[in-house]
Amino acid sequence: MTLTDLSPSTPHTSEQIQKTRVILVGIGGATCSGKTTLAKHLRNILPDSFIIHQDDFAPPEATLPIHPTLGQDWDTAPTAIAWPRLRTFLHTVKRIARIPDDHSSHDHLNEQKPVPLTDSVAERWTTEITRVQKEVEAASGTRVVWGLVDGFLLYWDQEVVDTFDAKVFLRVPCDVLKERRKKRSGYATAEQMNTEGAFWKDPPDYFEQLVYPAYVDAHRSIFINGDVEQGSPLLPNLVLIESLELSMNDIVERCCEELIAVLRKPVATVTGEVQC
Repeated sequence: MTLTDLSPSTPHTSEQIQKTRVILVGIGGATCSGKTTLAKHLRNILPDSFIIHQDDFAPPEATLPIHPTLGQDWDTAPTAIAWPRLRTFLHTVKRIARIPDDHSSHDHLNEQKPVPLTDSVAERWTTEITRVQKEVEAASGTRVVWGLVDGFLLYWDQEVVDTFDAKVFLRVPCDVLKERRKKRSGYATAEQMNTEGAFWKDPPDYFEQLVYPAYVDAHRSIFINGDVEQGSPLLPNLVLIESLELSMNDIVERCCEELIAVLRKPVATVTGEVQC
């Protein structure tokens, strides 16, 4: 967790908080596990929050490896994300407490099926987290900003993992993921110089032969005995959510409980030092 000075160019009065604490929340899981849906519900609850989509850091299509029968490989961890660019971006967000002005996302181009959250749950947690956040800000003399980072390879790169102050993982069985993926019309992809991106549609057997095996390979190291489908987490402080066993209300409740606990932690307890 980082405490950062507001930019010298940022106008403020003597009554305004002079430091900003950036809390990054990782929301990981396989394709079609509900990561972005959850992130958007939490963004609507958390004051001063924004979403960072890992998909926006896919490399240019021309640089992807080619599978012998399936075409471009968008899913194998070492090449599916422009890791240096994502690492730099997250460190920058920690430092400046906002999404850089030159960043653009193509998430709005993707098809998303709404999974509603009841108004009572949303309102209750908005009220509670806002109350606790104001108490923490007043007591510490810092403004709190939340960054929600969703991604299908979120816990593969250790430097990326180390930027997170809270970590959530949505686990969904393979057959359910496969069915959800088939129902999607495709995926928008973003070339670095093209904010409207392009469109990718899975060729036959792409999920079975590439997507799911790559997902399992990328997550073996964070589960006991490498058991991605049933194992307990090895990654410290990872909140594992079995999505099919819970309603969206329950999932949001569990996440908000964790986020309040993180919010209440003294910064020095989280990082070992206070950076000013």
